[in-house]
Amino acid sequence: MKLRHTKLSIPARDAWLIARMAHAPNVRGLILILQTCALPHHGHKLETPMALALQKAGYATLALNLLTREEWDDTDTHYNIAELSERALAVLEWVRYQPRLAVLPLGVLASHTAAAAAIRAAARLPERIAALGIFAGRPDLAGAAPLRSLKTPTCFIIGEDDPRTEILRQAFDLITAVREWRTGSGGDPEQMNAVMLAACADIVADWMRAHLPSPVEEDDGPLFPPLASALFFADTTPSPHPSEK
Repeated sequence: MKLRHTKLSIPARDAWLIARMAHAPNVRGLILILQTCALPHHGHKLETPMALALQKAGYATLALNLLTREEWDDTDTHYNIAELSERALAVLEWVRYQPRLAVLPLGVLASHTAAAAAIRAAARLPERIAALGIFAGRPDLAGAAPLRSLKTPTCFIIGEDDPRTEILRQAFDLITAVREWRTGSGGDPEQMNAVMLAACADIVADWMRAHLPSPVEEDDGPLFPPLASALFFADTTPSPHPSEK
């Protein structure tokens, strides 16, 4: 499947979030890849194997940082889970208004403190997210109530030597929805090598395949016919903020 890659700037409350979309005709679903990395090369290191594995499995991906460039060094913003959750919800709302995206089965993969934001968003909009993958990070920061109320099938992918394993397990045990705990080699994801990350990425892809429904086809053929424009966003797609150019 040949993918077209597109850079986007998505409005989320009072911020503009930089995003990368990979899409093609006849994708089987859309996976949001959410993160809150402090440094762009760290985020790219984690995001790329995950995105590639999901794209290989037939999914479109929309990868974005819930922080703006100006916020990368602001520790307080990294841990402002309430604000990050609202931004995640704003991204879900943006997707809902893109005609060719809104009809796709939707999964979310989150790491860093975006894991907590994704859990809160899924708890508030269970009908929007079909499957959730948590790659280490800090899902515990979502809070006990959102974890307990989660209805979305959720998979935790944790390095076997991750120093936060105990606190991650406590968060996992609060979930009453369909859930799975998967262990990969290594510890902190930012210290994993390419082979370790690829193995974790395959776990994510398997989870999404198992829990995302098949896309709905239109009466006259596939969802994205071959002659359709590769860029299928609605006219509401915003122009990049001047500071992001």
